[in-house]
Amino acid sequence: MRISDVAGAEGGAVGSMRTGKLDQKFLLQGDDDSPNNYLLNVGLTGSGGWGTPRHRHNFDQIRYVLKGKYPASPHKIMGEGSVAYFPESVHYGPQDRPEGLEMMVIQFGGASGSGFLSTPRREAANEALKAKGEFKDGIFTWVDENGQKHNKDGATACYEEATGKKLVLAPARYDDVVMMEPEAYEWVATGTPGVSTKLLGIFTERNTKIGFIKVDAGATFNTGSRDQIDVLFMSKGNITVDGKTYGDKTAIELLPSDGPVDIKANEESLFFTVTLPKF
Repeated sequence: MRISDVAGAEGGAVGSMRTGKLDQKFLLQGDDDSPNNYLLNVGLTGSGGWGTPRHRHNFDQIRYVLKGKYPASPHKIMGEGSVAYFPESVHYGPQDRPEGLEMMVIQFGGASGSGFLSTPRREAANEALKAKGEFKDGIFTWVDENGQKHNKDGATACYEEATGKKLVLAPARYDDVVMMEPEAYEWVATGTPGVSTKLLGIFTERNTKIGFIKVDAGATFNTGSRDQIDVLFMSKGNITVDGKTYGDKTAIELLPSDGPVDIKANEESLFFTVTLPKF
């Protein structure tokens, strides 16, 4: 088990591959060599906002809005507390994130097994590309040895620079972003006093799950066992684990090899939960 809170997490800004200012705190990162490698971050849009053109990725994303409204596309606006699943190979955007928007994002290798490029490798590629061309409005532009001008999505350009491979997208399993309104779901008792859950959805043949766990003040949630990686993000609350206390914006990684752990809620605590795809 790993636990990371926002106060102690490393941070950084998204590089010039995109337009504007987006500061991120990297709470948890997975195994770069695994098909379900992942990154969980909390991002805060800075002065002037942050934007991207319409694009798509070869990995999955799940977004949870903590503060403000997030325009995933002009016709898809996520409100505070809402959740959305962005499947690999599915277009979204253009994005125009307003200043002050705070959002938890987990990006991970999707069902196709294409994996997820880690942040250090992506940002190193971003820096290398700046010596060859220019990023503007989320697009990378360069001129080849024959004087021919080329344009490419910034994230795609970084992926290809980092891996030395052309980005290949798997057939899309969904036709659009899947948006969810957690307030419309009912809490379901678990049988443990003070612990209830909301299952928002299960996706693809790899059994990716999205949901919430609520632990009432004074109650204890036992993590039990699992056969997939579970990632928990506490959006509000205060807990004690193994004698140490954690506040809101705390993330917990639970591997299949981890034994059961007691999480005691010192006040009502809300966990957003993601079960990563099984390979």
